[in-house]
Amino acid sequence: MGSSSFLIVFLALVLFPPFSLSSPRSSLSEGSSLSVERPTDVLISANSVFSAGFYPVGDNAYTFAIWFTKPLPDGNGTLVWLANRDQPVNGKLSKLSLLKDGNLVLTDAGRSVFWATNTISSSSVQLLLHDTGNLILRTSNGTVLWQSFDSPTDTLLPGQLLTRRTLLISSRSRSNYSSGVYKLFFDDDNVLRLIFDGPETSSIYWPDPWLSADEAGRSKYNDTRIAAFDDSGHFLSSDHLEFRAADFGTGPRRRLVLDFDGNFRLYSFEEQTGDWVVSWQANSKACRIHGACGLNGMCRYDAGSGRKCLCLPGFRMKDPTDWSHGCEPEIELSCNHNEFTFIKLSNADFFGYNINILKNYTLERCMETCLNSCDCKGFHHRFNASSGVYDCNPKWTLRNGHWSLSLPGDLYVKAPKTASSSDEKALEKFKLDCLGTANKQLDRIYRRWHESRLLTSLIWFACAVGCIEIVTVFLVWWFLHRTTSPDFSEAMGGGYLPAATGFRRFTYDELKKATRGFSEEVGRGGSGVVYKGWLCDGRVAAIKRLNETNRGEMATGKSPTDVVLDINGHAGEMGQRSLIKWIREKVNTSTTMESWIEEIVDPVINRKYDAQEMQILITVALKCVEEDKDARPTMTQVLEMFQHHESN
Repeated sequence: MGSSSFLIVFLALVLFPPFSLSSPRSSLSEGSSLSVERPTDVLISANSVFSAGFYPVGDNAYTFAIWFTKPLPDGNGTLVWLANRDQPVNGKLSKLSLLKDGNLVLTDAGRSVFWATNTISSSSVQLLLHDTGNLILRTSNGTVLWQSFDSPTDTLLPGQLLTRRTLLISSRSRSNYSSGVYKLFFDDDNVLRLIFDGPETSSIYWPDPWLSADEAGRSKYNDTRIAAFDDSGHFLSSDHLEFRAADFGTGPRRRLVLDFDGNFRLYSFEEQTGDWVVSWQANSKACRIHGACGLNGMCRYDAGSGRKCLCLPGFRMKDPTDWSHGCEPEIELSCNHNEFTFIKLSNADFFGYNINILKNYTLERCMETCLNSCDCKGFHHRFNASSGVYDCNPKWTLRNGHWSLSLPGDLYVKAPKTASSSDEKALEKFKLDCLGTANKQLDRIYRRWHESRLLTSLIWFACAVGCIEIVTVFLVWWFLHRTTSPDFSEAMGGGYLPAATGFRRFTYDELKKATRGFSEEVGRGGSGVVYKGWLCDGRVAAIKRLNETNRGEMATGKSPTDVVLDINGHAGEMGQRSLIKWIREKVNTSTTMESWIEEIVDPVINRKYDAQEMQILITVALKCVEEDKDARPTMTQVLEMFQHHESN
């Protein structure tokens, strides 16, 4: 009983080891891997601040990422880096492997490489998650082959450099971590800028594009292009951009993020609330960020609820999950100006995209100009205090729309006459939240490697073999059916059947018909009588009727088998072998030489031969057709046998 209990406990420890036996690891050695199917396959930094592993980003979609270990109040993690943000892998069989050649690869269920460091090392390598949140691939002597700090996604951590070769790219939305439309980078003039880089257009919006570098407090006269911030929240860039966090000083954990809405923000972590708070941001006017609400979309900021997006009257949202796609007209506009009217939106404008700037234009003249232009989608009309006249700005496209009580002038949007006039109250009616968290399904299909490759190959191979067998069976059936048909028998000559080897087999009735009832005798032998016969094609044949054979066993030639001729009427290989066998039997079983020679020699010769010469000829012939090629005589030996016979 005691030994049984011990065995049970031992097996339990082996099969189900307690969690205390496995401690968190911060590194991965070469030849090892992390699996998406094992939640415990996570690297944790020595200070336990950062974790690295597979992170779910959608339905059965995972990315290898780095995040803050401590979860937020809603249970989600705070991601700081993603390896495959635009190509998530399957939740089955995917893994991150550190190969022995020094390459770090991420493969999915189909064994396709989705991401790799493309590094090579002849010495041993190790993957380490540092306390700073930097994932480092290094050799045994400390040489860094690759590090995540050199390829940021949308986040900078303290001490991480932004250089001329790196940039930040926003995520698509609050819940979609794939690459978005906003970028932070060093421009060719060495100035750090924010740009909206959409599928159809791109435009810089920070610093304000109408300001020069000096007016924006930047400097173009540098060639380093480097920026970073420290743990205290102090940011410094080579273009003289400098700022400090509102809670400047050591203590809270920080991260600098290019958010999905296009704003560049510094966050600090509050231990009391367990959440992140904004301690600095690049743009306090959220609607000044380009592309916020897409084409034909209008942005409005409310201090209480934040930034809002809406479609203009006569337009509808193009993609309910993504405002960057903007709005589309409910009715396509033609070029007939008699079908148009204008909808007035006070304190609103679409930044940029002016066809031209027309000075000293009345409202009526500005309307007429826009109506007569098919390219004009609307215009902005405002009083210019510096010149004392009204300016007219026709728009060839409606992008970067925003509304604010502090914005001077009125916006007039071209619309069908079926649409009613409106003012800023219409904006309230069509107001929508552009910071929504609607999830967009990641459209990915995965197949197991064995199913997609090995099994497919076997199925195709089996199908090919099956098709060949079917075709072969059909051809054999068709051939047999054709050869046994009466029409084919007639075509082959009076019902003669071709054997598979190309020879013909004659029946007794056919031979009887060919010899006209065995009527014309041409010779006799010890085994039977030879008759003259005529084949259906006119050829003359000698047909021997054996004495000891039964009906149906009549044969021609010197073989006691059935008649076997090729298609030209000559004895083939099968007939020759039978003839040789028959001659050997006669030589070995006959009592006297004269008896077997008489049976072998064709009666047509009518005994006009020398028996001694015939004996030596047959003896030499039999030696020359031995089955074993080494037993056959050479030509010299054949001549010697003939010469020896002559000398005797």
